[in-house]
Formats: sequence, structure tokens, C-alpha cells
Amino acid sequence: MKTLRPDLRAIADLVPPGSKVLDVGCGDGELLAWLAQEKQVDGRGLELSQSGVNASIARGLSVVQGDADADLSDYPAGVYDYVILSQTLQTMRHPRDVLENLVRIGKHAIVSVPNFGYWKNRFYLLFFGRMPVTRTLAFQWHDTPNIHFCTLSDFVTLCEETHITIEKRVYVDDGGAPSHFQGRSFLANLLGEQGIFLLSAGLL
Repeated sequence: MKTLRPDLRAIADLVPPGSKVLDVGCGDGELLAWLAQEKQVDGRGLELSQSGVNASIARGLSVVQGDADADLSDYPAGVYDYVILSQTLQTMRHPRDVLENLVRIGKHAIVSVPNFGYWKNRFYLLFFGRMPVTRTLAFQWHDTPNIHFCTLSDFVTLCEETHITIEKRVYVDDGGAPSHFQGRSFLANLLGEQGIFLLSAGLL
């Protein structure tokens, strides 16, 4: 099986073998297939696009078509060990509700987000005066599916406001190297092309 791209590998490293996993917005099933083969997870997927569902099923995965904004509320609480949302939260109409559902459905959630505070994005805005187009923000402003941009600090703040516990936080630089950080970390917010967070429901 081909090697996962660095951000997906960093997510996979957080999932213990044999876990029961739901991959929300699983795309073509690349991560879910890797976890099934390499870590023997009991995996399921939820994907909006029919092409993604078809590609996942062709890999032998159990994936259904659905909209995370609308359908996650129908899942019962605590039925999965890990719920994964990779590079998708910024496309949700109601990211706060989605985040709360992730930690309700799973004992843990793993969420990755592109970091709009990454230094190259800041540079692009400062010197060109235009919305950045990068590897992780690959669309023009007028046709992007990304509707809620955030920085790593913004994401940490949202977790605090919703009483969600951040168990681990990792940023991935543009070379694909993962680094752990604490708090809001100015350097992580500057150097991280994307962030990966291991979450669980906090106590009110």
C-alpha cells in the first residue's frame, strides 16, 4: 500500500490498532483503507460526494453518502472509539455543531485544519493583497469550498469555548514534519501549515 501523505500519517499515528473508527468526509477512503490494512481498525466512512463514496466502496470500505452538517446528529453517542475529520471542518456550514457532535459520537475525535495564520498565507496577503492560494488552500476565493477559515489559535479558542478537551496538538510544516505544541503557541501558529488535534468531550 502506498505511503500516506504526512498529515494523514500524523492522524494515523494517533489511532490505536483495533479501534472502531468513523472517518467523516473520508474522500476516496485513502486513510480509512490504510488504517484497516495496517492497524486492523473496524472502520466506517461518511462522505458527501458520490465519486468519493464510489472510490471508497471500490477499495472494499463501508462508506455511506451523507452530509456531516445534517447527519452527524443522528448518530448515537459513544459508538466509536475515534471519529476523524480531516481537512473538512472549514467547509462546514456549522463547524461548532459539527465539532460538538464529533466528541459526542466518539470517545475521541481527531480533527485537522488548514492554518490560515501560516506564515506563507500572511506573506501572500501582505505583499499581494489577495487571498492566498496554496497547497492546503488550493482554490480561488470565488470557487472555494472553504467557508470558515481559522488559525490554530482560533481552533484552540473554539475548543475552550465549547469545553472540548485537547489531549494532543500537532502542527505539520510545509515539509511534512509534525511537531507537538502546547497552548496557542505563537510559533505553531506561524510555522504550521496545518494543525492536527486529538479531542475528547470535556466536563462542564
